[in-house]
Amino acid sequence: MLIPCMACESRFRPDEYFKACHDYNRGKDLVAWTCPQCGNRDEIRVLPGELGFGYPGRGRYDVHDRILVPGMRRKRHDLRLDISLNQQVWRVPVRLRGFAPAR
Repeated sequence: MLIPCMACESRFRPDEYFKACHDYNRGKDLVAWTCPQCGNRDEIRVLPGELGFGYPGRGRYDVHDRILVPGMRRKRHDLRLDISLNQQVWRVPVRLRGFAPAR
């Protein structure tokens, strides 16, 4: 299975794709992903068995396109989202905003 970049149409194996996920916005339930090929940044919604692509609108995120990823699961934690497929698990951390770094 190959998952496409919606900007440049490059295709990635799940491991390549999910390693490029770098920021989970728990409040909006969105994952930030940056294409390793073209550098485009997308926000996606990780749903059971599919990825949802869309746009913010009217105070929510409207999914317009879906890519099926059979067997993919998700599990929300306080400070991360776990994405699993087959035996692999990718952890996408919550980006903490507004906190000063520890000294």
